[in-house]
Amino acid sequence: MEWRDEGVVIGLRRQGETSVVVEAMTRLHGRHMGLVRGGRSARHASVLQPGNTLDLVWRARLDEHLGAFQAEPLRLRAGRFLPDAMALAGLSHLGVLMRLLPERDPHETLYQALSATLEALDDPALAPAMVARFEASLLSESGYALDLSQCAVTGATEGLVYVSPRSGRAVSAAGAGPWREKLLPLPAFLRGDLGGGMPGGEDLAAAFRLTGHFLRRDLFRPRGQDLPDARRAFLAAAGVNTVGSTG
Repeated sequence: MEWRDEGVVIGLRRQGETSVVVEAMTRLHGRHMGLVRGGRSARHASVLQPGNTLDLVWRARLDEHLGAFQAEPLRLRAGRFLPDAMALAGLSHLGVLMRLLPERDPHETLYQALSATLEALDDPALAPAMVARFEASLLSESGYALDLSQCAVTGATEGLVYVSPRSGRAVSAAGAGPWREKLLPLPAFLRGDLGGGMPGGEDLAAAFRLTGHFLRRDLFRPRGQDLPDARRAFLAAAGVNTVGSTG
């Protein structure tokens, strides 16, 4: 068995005296592991680091085996992230999110979102919004997509400012009625692109409250877990305050 793909390193563990097992999110083969023989050598040290994108060749006798990676660098980001507390916490959080996906289950759209988020992870003006959008993408890829296309009450496609915490469907100001206090605010940037200006602190806090509610309810609690410490560390480093919220 053999394939070639690009992948982002999301984790490592030592194997024997000289080797490591690399955990990577690949473009076409999903979250995948492979042994890199001699991976603890100085030659590999700067390459086999979380956040780096590698050209990977995977070989194994049978598909169900761990197999071995041959790895070459494509995009090295780890060194740039090392002095940045926000980027390091964000990288750790993204790794935790990736591990919610089944191993070897392809998610090319999510891989592209991961790569774009990593490019912005050390930019304080971009990173919080990119991570919030990535969390929404992960929910969608996991089968818990937020329906932000139209109001669940009126069917309107404009003026969508809330999300139902039960159904994940958008609600307009007109459709909220007496239930508005029980709804989650919907920041506009989660529905559109980032070209219209970066969201401010209140919108970022609202976005993380929104994604945090559904991540906790649908992905972490069923596993007996809470939202990861790395997420809280990232929000603190990014200056996003969600205290007193569900996120």
